[in-house]
Amino acid sequence: MIITIIDRLNARIKRHSRMTLSSLLAATSIIAITVSLGFSAGDALAQGKGDIAAGKEKSLTCMGCHGAAGMRNAYPTFLIPKLGGQHAEYLAAALKAYKSGDRNHETMRAQAASLSDQDIADIAAYLASLK
Repeated sequence: MIITIIDRLNARIKRHSRMTLSSLLAATSIIAITVSLGFSAGDALAQGKGDIAAGKEKSLTCMGCHGAAGMRNAYPTFLIPKLGGQHAEYLAAALKAYKSGDRNHETMRAQAASLSDQDIADIAAYLASLK
């Protein structure tokens, strides 16, 4: 998209060989703003992706229950789900739902309450990377 806008501006500049200084400055400003917005959007998208190494560090408390094979909850009795290898999108959605209270589990809500969106993305990326 940025390249398309820059190409269009370059074509206009070529058509108007006698641009005034103010027109040239305006075109340059538009290019600069467009490029900076493109980088900002790219940075925002990159922030949505989890960092596996950071997620490993942040998920240590998760592994206390979810990392132990065959672990059962005392009451009510149920198997604690294995998280390794799950899809990152699913894990992130589940953590966000626990945090907001849309999923009801007191322990998980307490665990998720202090997590930022980046923490959730990092943890989800790490857990998804496990087999």
